[in-house]
Amino acid sequence: MNVHVADVPTEERNPASMDLDALPLSDLLQLINQQDQTVPKAVAAVLPQIELAVLAGVRALRSGGRIHYFGAGTSGRAAFADAAELRPTFSLEPDQVVAHVAGGLEALWSAVEQAEDDDNAGARDAAEVTAKDLVIGVAASGATPYVGGALRHARSVGATTALISSNPHAPLHEFADIPIAVETGPEVITGSTRMKAGTAAKLVLTTFSTAVMVRIGRTWSNLMVCAVPSNAKLRQRAVRTLMSATGLPAEVAQQAIAQAGEELPVALVMLLSSVDARTARHALTDAQGMVADAVRRLS
Repeated sequence: MNVHVADVPTEERNPASMDLDALPLSDLLQLINQQDQTVPKAVAAVLPQIELAVLAGVRALRSGGRIHYFGAGTSGRAAFADAAELRPTFSLEPDQVVAHVAGGLEALWSAVEQAEDDDNAGARDAAEVTAKDLVIGVAASGATPYVGGALRHARSVGATTALISSNPHAPLHEFADIPIAVETGPEVITGSTRMKAGTAAKLVLTTFSTAVMVRIGRTWSNLMVCAVPSNAKLRQRAVRTLMSATGLPAEVAQQAIAQAGEELPVALVMLLSSVDARTARHALTDAQGMVADAVRRLS
């Protein structure tokens, strides 16, 4: 897909930074910061579209489907980071939220710029997408061929599709059921979409994925009750989480975690419902992992 850079807002010159290389350092830093402050407001403007994506993500996971991210360069790296962090934070299976990056894993630490131009590679990487899935393309320009190939293939198999971009006129909108165009405007350095556009993509991704996790019951109140206690810091946090959720002392929380095989949701249901680990685990299974539902079932 050929797109003239003049048609992409992030490729325009920013009038506020024309004398960028001549500014005193303090003014340079202030300018970057002032531009960054416009991003949250731009994200706020697309919250209705993010809500549609969250609903689609919840449907996908509850129906046994998956959420796929597709991106290249900065967008791909942001998507990969979001997917990678969900598994330990919310105890997801490895294939429930999957990130695909143009150029493969090498592109996470070394630029593989030509990979983003391969729409066939995007389609190939989307080969396992099913009609149950949600596929989210992430592309600042909204025109990346790799992302376009993935979205076209996903659409052809009946999957729900979304696109996160910084271009309200993104060519790939035609392949997105849910277009999420964050109008971040020209970058401080022309075309450097690792700046405002990259920040916007990360904010949208974390907002989307966090809301999905809350809606599928991976939190209790505002506590990370599904985090995997895989190191000393996280084990201490697990104890504090149970203490905060139940009002019980640390020794009781530690004992419950041990009896639950370090499965924090099981330990929480045990303490909230005064049941053993086996009963708590069965209740969670019946409640599709939702702690609140499991507790209600046992009340």
